[in-house]
Amino acid sequence: MTKIGTVFSELLKLAPRFHFDKAVERHDGDRYAKSFTSWRQFITLLYAQITGKDSLRDIETGLSAQSSRLYHIGLDSVRRSTLADANNRRDWRIFEELFYKILDRCQSLTPRHKFRFKNPLYSMDATVIDLCLAMFPWAKFRKTKGAIKLHCLYGHSGAMPSFMVVTDGKKHETRVVKESSLPLPPDSIISVDRGYLDFKWLYSLTERRVYFVTRAKDNFRYDIAGQHKEPSGKGVIKDEKVSLCGFYQEEDYPDELRRIEFLDAGSGKTLVFLTNNFDLAASTIAAIYKSRWQIELFFKWIKQNLKIKSFLGTGVNAVMSQIWVAMCYYLLLVYIKYQSRYAGSLLELSRVIRETLMNRMSLIDILTAKPERLKRLETEPAQAMLF
Repeated sequence: MTKIGTVFSELLKLAPRFHFDKAVERHDGDRYAKSFTSWRQFITLLYAQITGKDSLRDIETGLSAQSSRLYHIGLDSVRRSTLADANNRRDWRIFEELFYKILDRCQSLTPRHKFRFKNPLYSMDATVIDLCLAMFPWAKFRKTKGAIKLHCLYGHSGAMPSFMVVTDGKKHETRVVKESSLPLPPDSIISVDRGYLDFKWLYSLTERRVYFVTRAKDNFRYDIAGQHKEPSGKGVIKDEKVSLCGFYQEEDYPDELRRIEFLDAGSGKTLVFLTNNFDLAASTIAAIYKSRWQIELFFKWIKQNLKIKSFLGTGVNAVMSQIWVAMCYYLLLVYIKYQSRYAGSLLELSRVIRETLMNRMSLIDILTAKPERLKRLETEPAQAMLF
């Protein structure tokens, strides 16, 4: 009979340890560590994410209660003071690099988006995470309010983040996209709201052969260069070619744009879209912009189900470490779901893993067994591992 560890130990095998150790080496993560290494810190923070622990004391107590099974995950008892010191001292970029290595694995498994066209589809947006200014003085956002901002390039193939940046709450979205190298391959499509309406940046996308879809502002000035196509498709009012007015706007975007007026049946509002894609149907352009709602659902999910609104430390390093470990856990859930073809939702998967985390059973068993069988699996012979 094959010996098997806990569900947690199998989960940890999905994290690329070799690349993690290389990141630790690059950032001197274990320079002064005696026993509580970067890997052990990652295990502890991941445990806190999965089980929803709210404080260092909760983590210490929870791990102590599982002391007989900690050897399965290569962990000893953890003191809250040790964890607090590591969170404040150890470079958070170690966990950021781990996030992107797990992302590489996920991207080879994800299904394609639901549109008929084959172009990769992305949405870009940001969400604010409120902080208490008295406890997080480095995160000043308003006069009496603190916040950080999570910027995300969301891939509709696989419904997961393809790129993330965490900044202070005051940093505007257009500054982030201008300063970042977004991983947008040629012929991909990105949809953004009016907060990203910077024609110089939009033209840089055109030069990279990347298509964009956005909404025009109410004071948008333009000259009509001609009709692109006869309006066709439900809700399409106008479909025309335009060029920008004004010296600076013309200089920022010298090419023609496609302007589409669309009547939204749900709200009764007339929406105006701008795009540099002249091939797709006008109704498809409207549907692409509407699909931006998926990134809002993603932000809502991570705020409700990951520990990224309350933090285990008040320093920049502690906050950033917790956020990046949370996003690593999200990708691990995505990887398991697509690798095993799990039929349930990510929320159901996270609940099953949380309830069986320290049980000695195979990961494939908890993904395929009915709830009434989960209690009996621990005493049955171990099955072959999924990964």
